Amino acid sequence: MDRTPADWDDHAARMADATVRPESRWHRPLAATPRHLFVPRWWTTSKLDGTWAYELRDGASDPDAWMNSAYDNSLSVITRVGPHHADHAVPGTVVPETWPTSSATLPALVVKMYQHAFLADDSRILVTCGSGYGTALACQRLGDEFVTSVDVDPYLVQAARDRLDAAGHQPRLEVCDVTGELPGTYDRIISTVSVPAIPASWLKALNRGGRMVTTLSGTGLIIVADKTADGGATGKVAPQPAGFMTTRHGDDYPAAPDNAELWATAQKADGESITTGRYPVMRVSSTWDVRSTLELTVPGIEHRMDVAKDGTRTAYMLHPDGSWARATAAGARELPTVHQSGPRRLWDELDRIRTWLVIDGDLPVSGAAVRIAPDGTCHLNRSGWSATIGAR
Repeated sequence: MDRTPADWDDHAARMADATVRPESRWHRPLAATPRHLFVPRWWTTSKLDGTWAYELRDGASDPDAWMNSAYDNSLSVITRVGPHHADHAVPGTVVPETWPTSSATLPALVVKMYQHAFLADDSRILVTCGSGYGTALACQRLGDEFVTSVDVDPYLVQAARDRLDAAGHQPRLEVCDVTGELPGTYDRIISTVSVPAIPASWLKALNRGGRMVTTLSGTGLIIVADKTADGGATGKVAPQPAGFMTTRHGDDYPAAPDNAELWATAQKADGESITTGRYPVMRVSSTWDVRSTLELTVPGIEHRMDVAKDGTRTAYMLHPDGSWARATAAGARELPTVHQSGPRRLWDELDRIRTWLVIDGDLPVSGAAVRIAPDGTCHLNRSGWSATIGAR
């Protein structure tokens, strides 16, 4: 059967059934919100000369793909890559070697973030905008008058306003850097962009007893914390991981530092240390607990991995302080030869964390207690382990 926007409500109903139980207060918002309105054009990943790129898709010219993408509860539909918004791109555009900068977050995760917020029927909330889809769900659940939605990008705010209006909603929308001063006070702050540290402005804007739900950049950690009488907050790391685009303060993320020389060194040099690793080569970026613990221990590591046709696996780790590591193994289950150099032994740090996982069965980031000072400094603790993310 041809699937067109005319039967979007059937798609939305099936997505709602696949995401929450029928008695959930989020079932009706999922079933009644026309997600396709918020993603009329989008970007899909493709390969260009052996590297990842983004290819423009248009809903009106491919209704089946539009419906299938818009109502997939496990898909974040990317609407902006680098400074390029899908709304403004010429048909056939392919954008190479860039990062996504806005999307309609996958519905299952949006709902999970809202569920962590534990909304009352009269909760006044601040949410991050993006495409506007998550804002629409909040409006359906609470009512427009309880919802404020912000984004740093003026076009995204205007496009979301128009599309929310088409869906029958008029919440408060503001152009605002969510890491800066916020336009009001709230019972809940729910951020579907990640932050490098908890902004002190959130604690000022959060009503006493209010709750914030966010993720920390470079990790898979969802922080759920309630404001305390001293102006700080306490809570925990949620058991489920999540990943979001990080906050940006302009039209795009800052250009990555030029590490071509360090990269070339990591590919070929013997280094100051040559050892055999304790464990097989892993793709760190595909984990959440190992990656998160490593990011909190040694922030800023860049990970790369190559798999040759013969099955040889080589992982690289690079750090801004000049440290690097290269681990090469003949196969997925073989122990690697590890070359390292610089101020830190990056692979040793990784192996130390993996040893914790083998001994304890999990890592302390899972379920860690969270204490946030009024200035935003965030302390995580569990079973003798601790980490601090300083205020910025």
